[in-house]
Amino acid sequence: MLLAGFVALTAALANGHLLDLDLAVSEWAFTHDPAPLYWTARAFNLLGQGGGLLLPLSGALAVAVAWRRRTIRPFLLVAGALLITMVTIGPLKLWTDRAAPTASVKEPFLAPEEAVQVFNHLPAGAYSMSYPSGHVANAIVWYGVIALLLVSLTVGRLPAGLYRLVRYAPPGILLVTTTYLNFHWLTDGLAALLLGLLLDRLLHRVPWDDLPLPGHLRQWDGPFARHR
Repeated sequence: MLLAGFVALTAALANGHLLDLDLAVSEWAFTHDPAPLYWTARAFNLLGQGGGLLLPLSGALAVAVAWRRRTIRPFLLVAGALLITMVTIGPLKLWTDRAAPTASVKEPFLAPEEAVQVFNHLPAGAYSMSYPSGHVANAIVWYGVIALLLVSLTVGRLPAGLYRLVRYAPPGILLVTTTYLNFHWLTDGLAALLLGLLLDRLLHRVPWDDLPLPGHLRQWDGPFARHR
């Protein structure tokens, strides 16, 4: 269903549907950006920094879980998340060739009706990697990894409310902030939700505790996804 939804949304945009919605939301955001609200949104948008926050935090938690549970398996999860995001999100951005809303107010100064197009033919050097939103899709995947590692680190004692907060709040915040800041069109974020949830579901279906390891690593072969 998630894959079908992503394909359907992409096809709708390619056929000119929902572009008026994207333009209307973007225009509203451009005209409603008082400094306090703008800078608050910029601060919350830092939750989606992959190399500056999500990967280092996931790596640090993997080290902590590996040490506590005497297993290298948390690193398999982190590596899997890194691989699955790299081979999907980036290539899709290149393939769909969509400009960001800000392309209408800075280089290459496209008309909004041109910038919003999917499968565009943008000038050389123009930013053309807006669809889907990497911030949102990465957040779903990496905060899912972080939540799982926190559950493992606390041996299943992480409060359910805190788990849900870590798991779901950052992607929702990033959907709002990236759209409000005109870093992305609204449908960039909606597509990223579908793609991110699909990637997250695939990651959580992998039996991380049961994957075979080489003989010399079996002394650090304990489970980590199972709480005890």
